[in-house]
Amino acid sequence: MAALSGVFVLALAAAPIFAAGNPALGRTIASAEEPPIADANQAIAHPGNGVAAIVNDTVISQYDLRQRIALFVATTGMKATPENMDKIRAQVLKQLETERLELLEAQKNNITVSGAEVDKAIGNITSDNNMTLDQLKGMLEHSGVNMATLRAQIATQIAWSKAVQGMYGDRINITPEDVNAELKRISAGAGKPHYQVAEIFQAVDNPEQDARVRGDMQNLYEQIQQGAPFQAVARQFSQNPTAAQGGDLGWLEDGQLPKPLNEALRAMKPSTVSAPVRGPGGYYILLLRGRQEPAGTKIPEHVSLNPDGTLPLARVLLPVGDKPSKDLLDRAMQAAEVIRSHIDGCEHLQELSAKVPGSVYMNLGNMRVTDLAPQIQGALAKTQPGDVAEPFVSAAGIEIIVRCDQAQPQITAFQMPTRDDVENQLFEEQMSVLARRYLRDLRRSADVETR
Repeated sequence: MAALSGVFVLALAAAPIFAAGNPALGRTIASAEEPPIADANQAIAHPGNGVAAIVNDTVISQYDLRQRIALFVATTGMKATPENMDKIRAQVLKQLETERLELLEAQKNNITVSGAEVDKAIGNITSDNNMTLDQLKGMLEHSGVNMATLRAQIATQIAWSKAVQGMYGDRINITPEDVNAELKRISAGAGKPHYQVAEIFQAVDNPEQDARVRGDMQNLYEQIQQGAPFQAVARQFSQNPTAAQGGDLGWLEDGQLPKPLNEALRAMKPSTVSAPVRGPGGYYILLLRGRQEPAGTKIPEHVSLNPDGTLPLARVLLPVGDKPSKDLLDRAMQAAEVIRSHIDGCEHLQELSAKVPGSVYMNLGNMRVTDLAPQIQGALAKTQPGDVAEPFVSAAGIEIIVRCDQAQPQITAFQMPTRDDVENQLFEEQMSVLARRYLRDLRRSADVETR
């Protein structure tokens, strides 16, 4: 399983790029003019930077904290309200403290991460989001995020993964007999539903922490309900190794997870998120990405929702004024692509549009496709129910057309995994348990002072 594959959603980071055409749109979350601090201990002497926390005699500066808050807000599209920012600040600082413990442990074991490794991980991010490296840098810059902040977070994830592998990798031995036994178990469960699951996990290391961790997870759940992408939140805050893959756990059969988590999955519909669930070791938030019916289930054929040829549509327009420059058009199209990647149907589209200064939302209602302009027909021809058409330029500006008919959940029947899939899954499960234990022990022996 690739260490840093998966989706890194850049929600509304590009919204401020319209500043060249409209000064009111030039809001940034944090200043990007401060130089990155190569050594955290330099923070004490850095002008304007206080100390946010001290972890085993190393400093997390206020600049580090501001940058990571800006990164989180940029990649989730969260509203930067005072109430949200207070909660996000506490959660981000807690995560930075955890990452510092991980990094110090990796350094103690002489683990290094090359620039090429970080470049490869960033390449996965840009590929997953259909964007170039320059676009990624520009979007972060316009949200006040130094590229070094993202690189540092990725490097820490890689270093911690190497530390866990170095500590436990040679202790985990998945034998052919183990794989055979698991395949036999999976075959016996072929008549059960299967769930494609992603997780966010935070540990409860002692009973006194239970209420605080539950409150932190409830806040993360509320942020996801308000539109924060699950994968981005998992990457920032989940404490299981699956965080590097946006929390992805793969396919699991009914009954495979501990009872409280399994009961939550049974009650969920695809593409929904659970409230925090108390499970082994701490609290979990689950995303049910997909569901497979028992093997042999007859799958119904798709039925069109609009046999009369109409489609319910909505529109987001990004005005660019009369005779916009090529540079402004390019930047506006770049922003439209980012907005498009963050649209999940029409239910919250008006709210999403309100987060982008200058954009215009319109509910077009049921429209007969043959009556639409050729440009819109061409864009819709490449879509399925619930899809967002590719942005295009019209006389009014940059158009984003959204289909408001609900996408039909893809219903599939269970199919047996390969031996390699099973072996990788067994390895990841054991590694996750050992990694949680490793981090728990580091926390218990750590000296952490939060300012």
